[in-house]
Amino acid sequence: MILCLDIGNSQIFGGVFDKEKLILRFRHDTNPNYTSDQFGTFLKSVLRENRLDSNKIQRIAICSVVPSIDYSLSAACKKYFNIDPFFLQAGIKTGLKIKCYNPPEVGADLIATAIGAIAAYPNKNIIVIDFGTATTLAAVSKQKEYLGTVILSGLKLNMLSLQNNAAKLFPVEILKPKNIIGRSTIESLQSGLYYGQLGSIREIIQNITKEAFANELPITISTGGFACLFKDENLFTKIHPNLVLEGLIETLEMN
Repeated sequence: MILCLDIGNSQIFGGVFDKEKLILRFRHDTNPNYTSDQFGTFLKSVLRENRLDSNKIQRIAICSVVPSIDYSLSAACKKYFNIDPFFLQAGIKTGLKIKCYNPPEVGADLIATAIGAIAAYPNKNIIVIDFGTATTLAAVSKQKEYLGTVILSGLKLNMLSLQNNAAKLFPVEILKPKNIIGRSTIESLQSGLYYGQLGSIREIIQNITKEAFANELPITISTGGFACLFKDENLFTKIHPNLVLEGLIETLEMN
């Protein structure tokens, strides 16, 4: 079995593959102060509670955008699993031609989702929309070129910004409201969060399609924590919540 970990700023998204089948998914808040023992006992307990034998984990693949915890996480893998983990980072084989000015600064999670997208849709122009702490839109050409990224504030960050900077505003559940015009503060916030993000994404997709793909409609893939939120908007070709984990598996096999 293979353990895959996507270390994000807000959450750790993990999965276990048995051969090519994803048999377990889990999430946990990212804690930058965790020690190697805390990481190790957490991962062991997740496997145990889901009736998986941790001794059958043969490889561990990680993509991380939180460098401060990489050492502790690596130490946990060595101590609790006797495995030297594979990190998706600059210098490894990815099969991508990164067209950015400074390729090493492209997030490991963005690379992983791009690789997963290419594996799922070969020879296609693709836009991957990843709903995480930030919402990112990555453009990938049918020639396996990573063309670049658009980064905007994620849904929870938008909500926290309003909460922290307006005395009478507060956190709300993020969902699609029944009406665009809110008749209460809760409805008004939900509408602004939902339609603000939706409008931004729609506009960006249109402009990427025009600029990068000469108006040839690309495959659009939604992934990340809020991947399903806009499922009724006819915006995405595919909703693929596990894309980053599948990209990690692909990268591990290349290396």
